[in-house]
Amino acid sequence: MIVKICAVKNIEDANLCLLSGADIIGILVGQKYNSTDFVSKVVGKNIIKFVNKRCKTCLVTHLTNADEIIELCRYLKNDFLQLHSNIEENQVKKILDELPNLKLLRLISVLKNGEIYTNIFNIKYVDYYIIDTIDLSQNKIGGTGIKSNWTKCAELIKLLNKPTFLAGGLTPENVKKAITIVKPFGVDVNTGCKNNIGGKDLNKLKQFIKNAKNCNIVN
Repeated sequence: MIVKICAVKNIEDANLCLLSGADIIGILVGQKYNSTDFVSKVVGKNIIKFVNKRCKTCLVTHLTNADEIIELCRYLKNDFLQLHSNIEENQVKKILDELPNLKLLRLISVLKNGEIYTNIFNIKYVDYYIIDTIDLSQNKIGGTGIKSNWTKCAELIKLLNKPTFLAGGLTPENVKKAITIVKPFGVDVNTGCKNNIGGKDLNKLKQFIKNAKNCNIVN
């Protein structure tokens, strides 16, 4: 089970993720929707330099312009790119033409009841999907802390032809149950491993990763 810790905002939090055994850390740069988790590209670069390939790094962005995203990726030197937006496919192709070694995550937004909000049939270019819960009332497309209908997420994964991460309302307490039901390729957590001041909590990170990694699933 691959574990991605999203919304790492500083070197201290990145270090906690490394100590906990995270496979991928997500750094949010390029904001358009409501979120308190975004950082500047300078902060993002400092985090990636600190990580120094000890785990994979993922740029998570709301940006939809290929040239902006290409420039940002070249600056940051991230391993993965998570397009957390309704970007046009011609823009995605342009990114991949310029950065062919970049691994690409594409967002599938779902409502709390599991209803699919993204038109999955429009997505042409993808290495991994990530299912995340959208909160239309708060204009949030990630970091909502809202759990979706896992049974419907499991059905959705069966339709997809690429490895898929599950996000949305995951915690150390519920991640094992989520994995058992959904059977994803990986899990992604943000709010479920925060402390009371919005940073990462070492004990929560360790417990989340331990529970996720120790969950045996049968496909």
